[in-house]
Amino acid sequence: MKFGPVPPRQAEGATAVHTIRQGALVLKKGTLIGPAEVAALEAAGIAEIVVSRLEPGDVSEDQAAAEIAKAVAGEGARVDRAFTGRANLFADAAGVLVVDKTAIDSLNRVDEAITFATLSAFKPVVAGEMIATVKIIPFAVSEAALKTALAMAGKPFIRIAPYKISKVGVVSTLLPGLAGKVVDKTLRITQARLAPADAAIVAERRVPHEQGALAKAVDEVLKQGAELVIVFGASAIADRRDVIPAAIEAIGGRIEHFGMPVDPGNLMLIGQARGLPILGAPGCARSPKENGFDWILMRLLAGLPVSREDITGLGVGGLLMEIVTRPQPREEPELEKGRRIAAVILAAGRSTRMGGPNKLLADIGGRPLIRIAAEQALASRARPVIVVTGHQREQVEAALGGLDVTRVHNLNFAEGLSTSVKAGLAAMPDDADGAIVCLGDMPQVSAALIDRLIAAFDPERGALVVVPTIGGKRGNPVVWARRFFPELMALDGDVGARNLIQRYPEAVAEVPLTDTAALVDVDTPEALVKVRAELLSGA
Repeated sequence: MKFGPVPPRQAEGATAVHTIRQGALVLKKGTLIGPAEVAALEAAGIAEIVVSRLEPGDVSEDQAAAEIAKAVAGEGARVDRAFTGRANLFADAAGVLVVDKTAIDSLNRVDEAITFATLSAFKPVVAGEMIATVKIIPFAVSEAALKTALAMAGKPFIRIAPYKISKVGVVSTLLPGLAGKVVDKTLRITQARLAPADAAIVAERRVPHEQGALAKAVDEVLKQGAELVIVFGASAIADRRDVIPAAIEAIGGRIEHFGMPVDPGNLMLIGQARGLPILGAPGCARSPKENGFDWILMRLLAGLPVSREDITGLGVGGLLMEIVTRPQPREEPELEKGRRIAAVILAAGRSTRMGGPNKLLADIGGRPLIRIAAEQALASRARPVIVVTGHQREQVEAALGGLDVTRVHNLNFAEGLSTSVKAGLAAMPDDADGAIVCLGDMPQVSAALIDRLIAAFDPERGALVVVPTIGGKRGNPVVWARRFFPELMALDGDVGARNLIQRYPEAVAEVPLTDTAALVDVDTPEALVKVRAELLSGA
């Protein structure tokens, strides 16, 4: 591959290596340069441009990425169209991610130009979630390196194991002092854990913490059709000869493994009876926070075998951060003490569906649409109010004239919504506990609605993400706790955070609404006419 600076006239047919912005000219990295681009470069006074040009024996970045992604994708993995040397893989359905680490490591060692990254092995995923990406680092890769990589992919490197178990039995043992509401809460949390797998509790028993009673109860829920049984002991399992393992063996079952190198989750037991899995849950499984129990439960729900070697291999990465009883430094200290929520208004889009004009500048009763959205945020409890600009920056900032908002310009706005989210979060004050992310094209989102969502934010009760709903459908804006900022900053492309919300159902608090303001954005001329009429009429 040829690489280097050339005059614009010699760049035709090559690919731009860097993004060029000069005056009205915006030439993005990766653009194939044709006559029009040459003329634009010369008109802008560009003397030289760094380009790459394919030579015999080279394969373009997009072609190489697409071929490798197709070769490594297995069951349940969908390959998106390659662009800028990247081919992303997505889950076609909910399930557990299964990867061949040895094969992936070998692929990444073929050539420095070829990279393949995935989510963590055995991670539960939802339909539409990005699970892996093939990225070609330069603009081309040698045909020899590509052939070597494809030859290695004799079988898929990555697949989704769909959930297979849908019927779960739960047995809780009781001792004096264990309140019934604790068991009730445990059942609700367990059902929430099962929901992403479309599984449900089909049989439930509460019995004294005694071997005979427990053995009978486990036998009963198995006879009721449970495909997996979870036992929550009133007292933690202390030994293989304790009540729970003894009860499993009493019905002809066996203990596969007791204990695991994951904290919290140490005192988990896995066994089976009649060929069906039985889990002795650790005490931490009564909490919705992630622990070792989650890792094993989701694998079993997907029908994946869990051996002793699998469990003992979880030590690296097994020290989880959310252990309430073990004080430790936090990146987000004292979250519970504060409720300072900043507002981030996304106002960088190009209004492509409007057919020309910038919808954010549309006049509604003498005020631009974006100004209405900003004024509502300023009238709420949210502080500060950060507005992220991009397309037609000067005009949008002029529309905000005189308002006490922090203006942040997103240079990469053309690359999608995620870049504006990142720009807004990067401008957040360090002492803010969270952010309410608002869309600039939703002028019917009132200060009262924003305040209602902020009021529902309650980290002490697990409400770390607050979402408005209308008739069961989720809308905007959304409140995010600071603990999710790193994952929001990792978003890519023209996507929001819907998958992130689905990934943490236990942290989501829904606020039911009766009006549709949280669902109505101005995307089309027809939508603008309707919203303008409603706002002017006071509806």
